[in-house]
Order: sequence, then C-alpha cells, then structure tokens
Amino acid sequence: MEDEKLIHDRMMLGINDEYDKAKGEFIYDATKPAAVEFANQQKKIAEVQDKLDVEKLTGDELTRTVYQRTGQSRKLATQATTTVIVSGAAGTIVKTGELVGTDTILYSVIEEATLNESGLGHVRIQCNEFGQIGNVPANTIKNFPVSIPGLINVYNPDSVVDGYDEETDDDLRQRYYDKLQRPGKSGNEYHYREWALEVTGTGDAKIFKRYNGPLSMKVVVIDANKLPAPNELVEDVRDHIEVEMPFGVEDLLVMSAVALKLNLKVSLTLMPGYTEEIVINNIKKNITTQLKEIAFKSSFVSYAKIGALVIESSGVLDYQDLLINDSTANVVIPDDAVALMGGVNE
Repeated sequence: MEDEKLIHDRMMLGINDEYDKAKGEFIYDATKPAAVEFANQQKKIAEVQDKLDVEKLTGDELTRTVYQRTGQSRKLATQATTTVIVSGAAGTIVKTGELVGTDTILYSVIEEATLNESGLGHVRIQCNEFGQIGNVPANTIKNFPVSIPGLINVYNPDSVVDGYDEETDDDLRQRYYDKLQRPGKSGNEYHYREWALEVTGTGDAKIFKRYNGPLSMKVVVIDANKLPAPNELVEDVRDHIEVEMPFGVEDLLVMSAVALKLNLKVSLTLMPGYTEEIVINNIKKNITTQLKEIAFKSSFVSYAKIGALVIESSGVLDYQDLLINDSTANVVIPDDAVALMGGVNE
C-alpha cells in the first residue's frame, strides 16, 4: 500500500518539467488532494482485502466469516458445575439461587434439595462466572457468603473441571482449516473428529477407525483445558456422535484420554530472594503451558525442552540432574494419552 507522498511524487514525475512543480505552486497544490484521496482509497481497499483473509480476522468478524463459510459456530464459555455436600438441620430446604463459594468465587444452587434425616444433602451448584475461573480443587467450596438458616457446612468432594473459556480465535481458525483441508464425508474418521469438536468443552479428539474390527470406531477426547475429558463431556460427545453418525458402525467407543503425568526430580540453584516453593510453582506453570500446546499434537515430550523450561522459569539460576519419570530420555506419549504436569521433587 502506497502512502500519499509516494503517490504524489509519482504524479509529479508524470507532469512535464516545463511547469513549476515546486511546493506551494499551482501544480503541486492542485495534485496534492488527489494523492491524499488515492492513498485513502488504497487503505480502504487493503482493509477489504484483509477481511477476505481468515488469518487477519479476529473476534466477531472471524466468528461471522467462519460461520458463513462452513456453518461452524464459535464455542461459547460455560459455567462450571458440581455437586457439593451440605450439612445442617434435617429437613432444611436448600433453595435454588442460594449462594455458596470459595474465598473468592461464588456459586449458585441450581437444583433445590432437602437435607435427609442425617442432616446431609447433595446439592448441584453452578459458578456465577463463565470460564475456567470456576474450576477449583476439591474442598475449596466451603463458605456460605450469606448465612442460611438451618445450614452449617458445605464442601465439594471433587475438583470442579467443566468450566471452559470461550473458544479462542486460534482454535476456531484451526477448526475452519480442518473443515476445508480434511473434510468430514460419509462418516469417515475426519467426520467423527469434526462431530467431537462441535461439542462445547471438547479441546481435541483422536479417531481410531477399525480399532476392534471393521465396523468399530474409537474416539479419544481431551477437554478445552487440554486435560482428560470428564465423564459428562465424554457422554455429551458420544450422544452427539450417535445422532450424527451414519448406519454401519456397530461398535462406537468414546473415551477420555489417559493421563500421563510427568514427575520431575531436579537439583535447583535458586536466585536470591526466591523460595523453592515459589520456583517449583513457576516451573510447573511453564511446563503446563508447554504440555497444553503439544496436547494431541506430539507423540513425545522432549527432555531437552523440559530442561529449557526449567532454566527459563523465574527464580532458577541453574539446575542439575534432571529426571523426568526417573529417566533422562524423551517421554513417549501413548496414542490415547495426554501428558500432564505432575510433581517436582515430591
């Protein structure tokens, strides 16, 4: 794209030198506005061209273009849900809309429940916010933000894992490319992956055709947080595929990816001002980010890459004797597994 100066200079070159083309003279001043307008029009043309390039689209424009071209919609954020155990006076009714929470995150009751004769009740709750923020460890939902008569304690026996952020531009763009480059047709393996990815919460899927004979199909799923898919997501994927798939497949297996945990042992030299606990948390964050990037995309975890991530972690001055799962070799990831961060020096 040319700027107004370049355009105007070229216009001046096209005018005979017998005329005075100096700045402030008639020829110069008469052609300058045209050069400005031509530059503006080139800018508008470039903007239109950019809107035809999926790589340059973001947000709502990308969402609209992908839907118009392929019928695929951006997967929206979800509110995390779980079951908590509430205790108190027998017969107390826990009403929908009442609040429980962690120290910082609120959840609302979504199904009314009555405490049994022992004063216990299983209560379904939903995070008040959308996305991963609602995913918390077990035993962290333990507060009543507002006192509720008849209720004493609350806790979540299991981790909360089904809160998903809105599908990113990169993930939506990749689904768009997959649709065009590896189109699902007549129930081929690409079709099964496409159907699995249509379900909100699915991060990726691997398809194994004829895994148990000619009329069998296995679908292995990870969630949008690049973790093994929870049971509810596996069921949702299975239900969706069963509705979409053609006749002929007699054995459909949908399962979560197997967790392959990476446990590190390493001798660390810390920078001044850092504690080992803080540094280990930094190492875990770096490695977790890397493992999410390679989930279902690589058949191994690089020993050298993990070492680089350790030394790049804030607070690490140097390290020695790194072992990953008691080995100094690359870690092979089985076809039906996803690598996860385990412990460090535990």
